[in-house]
Amino acid sequence: MRKRLTAAVFAVAMTFCNVGSQAHAESWQCAPFARLISGISLFGDAWTWWEQAANKYTRGFTPASGSVLVFKPYGSMSRGHVAVVSQVLTDRIIQVTHANWSPVNGARGTVEKDVTVVDVSQAGDWSQVKVWYDPSGNLGNTVYPTYGFIYQAAQAAAQKFADVQAKFAR
Repeated sequence: MRKRLTAAVFAVAMTFCNVGSQAHAESWQCAPFARLISGISLFGDAWTWWEQAANKYTRGFTPASGSVLVFKPYGSMSRGHVAVVSQVLTDRIIQVTHANWSPVNGARGTVEKDVTVVDVSQAGDWSQVKVWYDPSGNLGNTVYPTYGFIYQAAQAAAQKFADVQAKFAR
């Protein structure tokens, strides 16, 4: 039931945000976008979400649809990054929906749906990943360090779903 509910919330939120495979209508930062579509109510720079989630949300190292993958600061990504898991394909490959990763058609702040992320950590614990990068058309050579996944509680998913439904009823 929880998996179906989370998928339903995600689908409705994506429709509400008018996100196609690549949305160009609005410019987004990763954290506000992830908060909107995941229902995980954390604020501030993306890398701070991991510690903020302690005692508020469950955290772990296994991807789940609707969970948020939190990237550590790395290189020019000094504020980290967050991405919402849209699909788990295998134990080492997922797809995420996120904002402000690739400059698509020269524009920053673009939302990209179902972007491939591969766990390249030796332990298979999602502590190091490669992410599809649209301009190069592949995963590239960069390995990004991550903290792990933040999971949304079932009751929070139900509330998010009700809130989104209410917006469509108006």
